[in-house]
Amino acid sequence: MLYQKEGFPEENELVMCTVTNIHFHSVFASLDEYGKTGMIHISEVSPGRIRNIHDFVKEGKKVVCKILRINLEKGHIDLSLRRVNESQRRLKINQVKQEQLCEKIVEQIAKKHQKDVKKLYDEIGKHIFEKYDGLFPCFEQVSVGEASLEKLGVEKSLAKELTEIIQVRIAPEEYVLGGELALTSYAPDGAEIIKQAIKKGAETAENVTLKYKGAGFFQVRVTDTDPKAAEKTLSEVTSTVMDFMKSHHSLATFTKKEEAK
Repeated sequence: MLYQKEGFPEENELVMCTVTNIHFHSVFASLDEYGKTGMIHISEVSPGRIRNIHDFVKEGKKVVCKILRINLEKGHIDLSLRRVNESQRRLKINQVKQEQLCEKIVEQIAKKHQKDVKKLYDEIGKHIFEKYDGLFPCFEQVSVGEASLEKLGVEKSLAKELTEIIQVRIAPEEYVLGGELALTSYAPDGAEIIKQAIKKGAETAENVTLKYKGAGFFQVRVTDTDPKAAEKTLSEVTSTVMDFMKSHHSLATFTKKEEAK
């Protein structure tokens, strides 16, 4: 990675490491983003008794570790492998991949104009890193028009070219929320009441879908790049449907459910 952080990491921070040396009771690994070396004691490699440390780590292997302790005077960094859960590991790996994607974009432009990749990266980064912790948080905002590379100080023609590629290669993360509406009406025109309730709910926002599942159940699905906006829309949609049902002396309940992306 071209991206390098200055100084030392914080305690409990997750870091991507490369295993460099394996000893009987310890493992040494380089911190990819900091250019420093840390140590993983055998007790922090994996829970339980370890008979052969090589069963858990290999030289050259990339691992996600947690910072346990830092001795600034000696420059020692103690790491833990076993205290990183699967969710944290996936999150860190995803962050690294996102940053590498951004570096590939810079590399693409550098090759096109026959420039040194590192020099171009540093040229762009000096403007971005004053405000953002990495290229990806900035490029993600650029992709949806919430940030301007030119306003950050990047040269106009370079900013324009970067923005065009970013908008093609970096799609904003999409959040999906949803659940199930159960609608019941004993009125003579109950079917029409339910139909109108669903119609009003669907008209609440463009990024919502309501699908009939059978026996009075309807699937509600909201997609948005902003999780807070998605929550708000879901609340507005379900409230609209339920209020309409209740105003027509009918029953309505909503159960929120996890939705896949």
